[in-house]
Amino acid sequence: SMPASAPEVGRRHRASAAFSLSFLSLVFSVTAFSTSYWCEGTRKVAKPFCTGESKGDLCIRFNSPDANNNQAVQYIWETGDDKFVERKFHAGIWYSCEEMINEDGEKCRSFISLTPASDRGVLWLSIVAELLYVILLLTGNILMSVEICYYSSVIDGLKINAFSAVVTVLAGLLGMVAHMMYTTVFQMTVNLGPEDWRPHTWDYGWSYCLAWASFACCMAAAVTTINKYTKTILEFKHKRKKLERSLKIKYKFPDH
Repeated sequence: SMPASAPEVGRRHRASAAFSLSFLSLVFSVTAFSTSYWCEGTRKVAKPFCTGESKGDLCIRFNSPDANNNQAVQYIWETGDDKFVERKFHAGIWYSCEEMINEDGEKCRSFISLTPASDRGVLWLSIVAELLYVILLLTGNILMSVEICYYSSVIDGLKINAFSAVVTVLAGLLGMVAHMMYTTVFQMTVNLGPEDWRPHTWDYGWSYCLAWASFACCMAAAVTTINKYTKTILEFKHKRKKLERSLKIKYKFPDH
């Protein structure tokens, strides 16, 4: 077999770089989409009354035998803040979970049910956009791997290249819109969501960072693919000029 030329080696390097970035982007986006750590924080919850054997700081103890009388309730209001306990929670596109008091484990509920009715449409749009983002990334990955594994003519490679560049750019734009829509919905839910869910403090979690890392990889893959496409076309033009020049010389000075 002939040794590969320098441009050919460069092309292969760029193709595998684009594929690696695109694959990384796909893994990140699937992980982010399926986990529920887009936002994390704490919620202030009133401590329950201690019942039976339960002891400790996570419930309110009364000396009075009749725990539910009015004085008991009055006592909670007067003593104020230390009657609250902070519970950790985390939310994603699909569901929101929070720690249980006095028990191990978490209680989860669907995030869609928590969002204000007016923002539910935006959340569904965001979910559809995320799904399309994953599908387009997968398509781009398949095209890039076909290009790497199946070496046919350079022209076929260029066609695949152009198509995978378009798909990857489209995926990136969709991903960006989806992440921004979710951010908006989450902030609206923090302000207008149900009282028994609203966070006391919150911040974005690792799933959210992963979603944006996926977008960054996707854009880097798109840039690499477009760069490879233009370089291949420039190499073609250069080869053609060289060929034309050598033909002109041949016809000006034909061999006797």
